Amino acid sequence: MTETLESPPGALAARRRLGVGAVIVLVLIAFAVTIGIGMLRGVSGTQEVSAASPPLATALAPPQAGLYVHVAGAVRAPGLYRLAAGDRVADAVARAGGFTDDAERAGVNLARPVADGEQIVVPVVGATPDDGTGAAHGTAAGGLVDLNTATREELDALPRVGPAIADRIIAWRKENGRFTSVDDLGSVPGIGDKMLDGLRDLVRV
Repeated sequence: MTETLESPPGALAARRRLGVGAVIVLVLIAFAVTIGIGMLRGVSGTQEVSAASPPLATALAPPQAGLYVHVAGAVRAPGLYRLAAGDRVADAVARAGGFTDDAERAGVNLARPVADGEQIVVPVVGATPDDGTGAAHGTAAGGLVDLNTATREELDALPRVGPAIADRIIAWRKENGRFTSVDDLGSVPGIGDKMLDGLRDLVRV
């Protein structure tokens, strides 16, 4: 006769509780893993955004400083004007309203780049140093000859200069722009150190 073994009611209840507890533990573990993956992704995204930030911060460059020139003579609105670096005499004349009807347009080199602090004087047709029109005077106060505005005759009157050297000084001025120093005379063909020393106290820029 076969004997059937049956578990007592208390043991079955304990097994059911153990199974339910195991399921709950597995659910909690899966939830914790999901939260951990989300946090890792969030940290990774934050790092990517901050890595892209420096180029945005350095994209803005400081503005380029301008320069100031004084436009005088035969222009419609003489005065002090601010120009951009690299602008030319033509830009300065345009800012001053353009030429007047009696302007000697060939008297200025419109293609020459302007320098900070310089004066651009547009002469009047047929003007002389004493006509009061605002044209440049080659002889400054104290009797010094201004190398940037002197006429051929005024340069010719300097010791040992003569008409040929005077023409070379004017040609250098038209080609290279204003004399920024008396020493620039040394770059003029025909003017050596000895002549330069003799002219140093007689001219100015």
